[in-house]
Amino acid sequence: MAEIERVVPGGAILGECPVWDARAGVLWWVDIDGRCIHRYDPTFGADAFKAVPGRPGSIALTARFHELLVAMENELLLLDWDEETLDAWVALEPPDLGNRLNDGGCDRQGRFWVGSMGESPDTNGRTGRLHRVEPSGHFTTTQRSVGIANGIAFSPDGRTMYFADSLRKVVWAYDYDPDTGEPHNERVFVEFGSELPGLPDGATVDAAGCYWVACVYGWAIARVSPDGRLDRLIEFPVEKPSKPAFGGKDLDVLYVTSIGSGGAEPTVTHQPDDGALFALDVGVRGLREPRFDMTSFGDRG
Repeated sequence: MAEIERVVPGGAILGECPVWDARAGVLWWVDIDGRCIHRYDPTFGADAFKAVPGRPGSIALTARFHELLVAMENELLLLDWDEETLDAWVALEPPDLGNRLNDGGCDRQGRFWVGSMGESPDTNGRTGRLHRVEPSGHFTTTQRSVGIANGIAFSPDGRTMYFADSLRKVVWAYDYDPDTGEPHNERVFVEFGSELPGLPDGATVDAAGCYWVACVYGWAIARVSPDGRLDRLIEFPVEKPSKPAFGGKDLDVLYVTSIGSGGAEPTVTHQPDDGALFALDVGVRGLREPRFDMTSFGDRG
């Protein structure tokens, strides 16, 4: 069994979206309800954070050093960590829709995919959407009627896209055109139930093409083979692991964020490590994180 190390103590309200920055040698991650963005440096075991004026659902690397694309509330912003600036860039959804942006990530060509969720999706229906954003700022809404957008990831060759709706307990796979960014041929990849506990949350793909997904409310993370078979289920010390990501110099460390008091109430109280950031060696390597390269499009305003 993989040894799970707590590298940042519990405390995040809703920890999410770990992203390994190979150039800086750090792991970026967010606390959505804590309204802050974290920077974990494993060399020194140091975790720093900066507050932001909203709920950052997901982030992506850009071509600029220590700059992040931030999906927050209903828009995309640019955070310069060193200069401590946060600039609005593109609004994806109208504020009166009542959604906030949630899980997101880049395809192998550097397009940013991000989904949203309603404030109370269980009672207010499926108002979430899924968007594809080009580095130019042009975006396309590819899906509506989403409950809680999650599980966005891409195969190593970039020709398969994965997407989950936590409310439906389903992860779908799509044939993906790397040239156009168009997904098609939707099919059920895996359903949560008897084999997979909890609900599908954030996900990543390893170098062998297997899909790693957090089983939120299920005390586990899972590795699923490209043909949809459960390959491995790793029990976790917290009920709500939220998203895995590979990092480290050789991309052989699996980092996993977790949820503290955010989201629905846990079924078990007094979990001292909930909201912590974890690391473990699962014996496989991940893939280098693509960057959202806006440098060729001039003025961002």
